[in-house]
Amino acid sequence: MWNYITTIFTAGDGSVNVLPLLQVILRLSEIILWQSIILAVCVLFAARVGKTSLVMSLVSEEFPEEVPARAEEITIPGDVTPERVPTHIVDYSESEQTDEQLHHEISRANVICIVYAVNNKNSIDKVTNHWIPLINERTDKDSRIPLILVGNKSDLLDYSSMETVLPIMNQYSEIETCVECSAKNLKNISELFYYAQKAVLHPTGPLYCPEDKELKPACVKALTRIFKISDLDNDGILNDAELNFFQRTCFHIPLASQALEDVKNVVRKNVHDGVSGNGLTLNGFLFLHTLFIQRGRHETTWTVLRRFGYDDDLELTPEYLFPQLKVPVDCTTELNHHAYLFLQSMFDKHDQDRDCALSPEELKDLFKVFPYIPWGPDVNNTVCTNEKGWITYQGFLSQWTLTTYLDVQRCLEYLGYLGYSILTEQESQATAVTVTRDKKIDLHKRQTQRNVFRCNVIGSTGCGKSGILQAHLGRNLMRQQKIREEHKSYYAINTVYVYGQEKYLLLHHITECESLSPADTVCDVVCLVYDITDPKSFEYCARIFKQHFMDSRTPCLIVAAKSDLHEVKQESVSPADFCKKHKMPPPQAFTCNTADTPSREIFFKLTTMSMYPHARLRCLCTCNRCTYCLCQNLLHSDLLQAVKNKLFTSIVNRHMSQAELKGSTFWLRASFGATIFAVLGFAMYKALLKQR
Repeated sequence: MWNYITTIFTAGDGSVNVLPLLQVILRLSEIILWQSIILAVCVLFAARVGKTSLVMSLVSEEFPEEVPARAEEITIPGDVTPERVPTHIVDYSESEQTDEQLHHEISRANVICIVYAVNNKNSIDKVTNHWIPLINERTDKDSRIPLILVGNKSDLLDYSSMETVLPIMNQYSEIETCVECSAKNLKNISELFYYAQKAVLHPTGPLYCPEDKELKPACVKALTRIFKISDLDNDGILNDAELNFFQRTCFHIPLASQALEDVKNVVRKNVHDGVSGNGLTLNGFLFLHTLFIQRGRHETTWTVLRRFGYDDDLELTPEYLFPQLKVPVDCTTELNHHAYLFLQSMFDKHDQDRDCALSPEELKDLFKVFPYIPWGPDVNNTVCTNEKGWITYQGFLSQWTLTTYLDVQRCLEYLGYLGYSILTEQESQATAVTVTRDKKIDLHKRQTQRNVFRCNVIGSTGCGKSGILQAHLGRNLMRQQKIREEHKSYYAINTVYVYGQEKYLLLHHITECESLSPADTVCDVVCLVYDITDPKSFEYCARIFKQHFMDSRTPCLIVAAKSDLHEVKQESVSPADFCKKHKMPPPQAFTCNTADTPSREIFFKLTTMSMYPHARLRCLCTCNRCTYCLCQNLLHSDLLQAVKNKLFTSIVNRHMSQAELKGSTFWLRASFGATIFAVLGFAMYKALLKQR
């Protein structure tokens, strides 16, 4: 995309030496950031100051003897400009071009350099009487173009004209800076174009208010967020290690110990609370950036802001908050190990009292780097909390896991606010997320690499679905009754250990309806809940199962809720018979009306069914068809029991002497028999597996 710098001159003659531009050393981060931008300079004509000479000298690198009324358009290559940006120059002449063409060039401008003759008071007056009003008429008040005042012909005076133009600079906030130059001896010509480029790439307007001589609120807000992110131990000061990390992050070079002390000494002399405990406070940090801007080094502040994701309007860019992440159909998103380590450090940073829970004040402190509070009161009923209702460490990680699973873009946004890519030195937040493989592949290979499983909890109104969700968080009926209706959540997530592996089980409360939507059927396992005290409760579960899950590969578990109460007969069909007919595990009795934490057995079973949907939950399977059931039937068969009893009886009843027991022949026969039994058992297992 083309950006434009327009340079307006109020009188006529000048020159530019482009070679000194090569002497400006830029940081690598700035070069990378701006190498694709092209800047255009429009030179406008008024009589006898030397503006065309400036353009021609820039090209020829010498003062021209003959100067035409208007120079041809030229482009300066990026490798000879201080910001490594190609610069396009368009000359304008009042005698040859119209006002409409002038207005067109102004409308394209990003910065305008107004040049006056230092030895001509009328040209100085014309800056305020003509050029600035003309420019402001053609631009919006909220997006004024930055201006640079350039005093030409300084070789004709023995003194500086700065005192004359300083009142003008104070009157118009859009004026970035002022520089005196000489077209004849090429004095400060390179600085003219340097400041012109810098005004576009590093504008002062969004950062600093010259009338109040202080940073603007938006700049203070952005720098405060940067300070809090860089304050790794959350003690309110940046110590030497944190300052060095900040320096390397933004400028790719560390600070020497003496340089750090020099910086802190400058702050000490100017801000009474700028340094505390040999570390830089927020006020000291803000003062440093104010000092940079006042000394014309606002590119330093812009480098910091852009490294932390800010654009020219001091808003976090979409590219920073929402890096590209492709999630194919039937794939899910999870946080990886590095993301959990980062979140653990965030939790430890803000858990000031070290009670493994975040109080409301600590949570508020965590979210100070956010533009809004991302979590509502329902979060406390979605994840585990302590007895005070504060989110625990496990609950903190669970909420992030839930956000990543349900809305990965929002998770990327939140990680961006926390500064994940900066603190972990990664390219973007996308490196924190793992996209799982297609679920069809998991089913085909009969194994999964996923760590988060979704269970849709379905049942009629009042059957106890909410109780199951809260029981997943370890809350009995007494604790559940204290939850306010407006703070209830339709999700609950917690960890479950299956065969020594930590997995996340996400429960989703599905509201009763005539037929489920396609989104309500997308899950890893279904929990069908009925109320044993309601004779019509199971009818809804049976209908939903037949409509949506009878022919699917999604495993289902039926839960008989409120098992502490008297059970009544279901009118439609017996739940046990229904499960047997459809080769499902038998109904699981459950109640949350307990003195202590409710049983977690059904959550273990639901997670196991999610991990091994092809196995039909072996610990409960009664299908009499799978390998597990056939082997179980063989082990519990009357024939095997009779053989085992007879063998045991013969060994016990046999009167063997101590010598016989010590004999090698006896132990040889026993070992041989055990080997034969093991081989036969393995062969039978392989045969049954092949048959299945």
